[in-house]
Amino acid sequence: MVESFSNLASDLALRRILDANLDRAREGLRVIEEWCRFGLNHLQWSEECKALRQEVGQWHTPKLRQARNTPEDLGTTLTHPQEAYRSGVHQVLQANFARVGEALRVLEEYGKVYHPDMGAPFKQMRYRVYTLESNLLANFTAQERVQRLANISLYLVTSPTEELLTIVEAALKGGLKLVQYRDKQTDDYLRLQNAQQLCQLCRRYNALLLINDRVDLALAVDADGVHLGQTDLPIQVARELLGPEGIIGRSTTNPAEMQRAIAEGADYIGVGPVYETPTKVGKAAAGLDYVRYAAAHSSVPWFAIGGIDLDNLTAVMAAGGQRVAVVRGIMQASQPTAATQGFLAELAIARDINPANYPANY
Repeated sequence: MVESFSNLASDLALRRILDANLDRAREGLRVIEEWCRFGLNHLQWSEECKALRQEVGQWHTPKLRQARNTPEDLGTTLTHPQEAYRSGVHQVLQANFARVGEALRVLEEYGKVYHPDMGAPFKQMRYRVYTLESNLLANFTAQERVQRLANISLYLVTSPTEELLTIVEAALKGGLKLVQYRDKQTDDYLRLQNAQQLCQLCRRYNALLLINDRVDLALAVDADGVHLGQTDLPIQVARELLGPEGIIGRSTTNPAEMQRAIAEGADYIGVGPVYETPTKVGKAAAGLDYVRYAAAHSSVPWFAIGGIDLDNLTAVMAAGGQRVAVVRGIMQASQPTAATQGFLAELAIARDINPANYPANY
């Protein structure tokens, strides 16, 4: 009699576990599906979520549902402070992918006890969810980075100097949110060290770090992306190496190069050199006419670059330049923090943003 009661109790507990986790998996998948459908308009991922929900639902039999006893379920009173707050959609997706993955693992393990054919399909579903999570969150990261890029108006391109880290940190303290590490002179070992330290600095100040030319170096230090010249790797190849989340920029000097870079998938473009600059020896200035062309025709964020300083910034802004990339204006400034703040304050006017709030917001 005792053994019979024990078996009944174990069977009931097993069915309650399966019922709860079938619900949990389907609920989490629905949350993810809604973003794929309405947030991303992504048919394939929406269909995959729906298919997974239906496959999970096929195991949710009336016998399992009848085991539910919500009033006596201790889990209804358990909570955690983190559950009461979500910082954004990204965290919502992360939390629900975790919920689905955990539920599927429970269903796989207890399902092996409940039904001989239950463990294997939930194991396969778990792998499908991992693939979906990897693809979706990489896509989300890419969108988030590009959106951050669109909200940035000042871009520091570094030049080789022993004071590299000191100058960059001073600019970051002034509100800078985008740095490109550019150094064509130093040996690879030192470049790797510099890139690693710049990456740490940029993370600390919530700024993006791009690497000039070198996709391998960007991957090695987990930078946010690369900036490519006209003779560097094709954008498609760089994208295959970096993945969908990496930012890829391309230098352009004329409308044809601009249109080609956009067609090839550049996330942003450099427009210039606006003025002659020693960093581009022998290259004729593209001038303000190209700035005006970019303002009228570019469908991606673009940065005017080349010889821009606080003295000629007004002319660049008047031509339609709302984002600028600077080298000497900050790298050779006696006070890089003040120089950065000066650029940001002027650019804030062009972007109709309160200068007093600009460094904190961007």
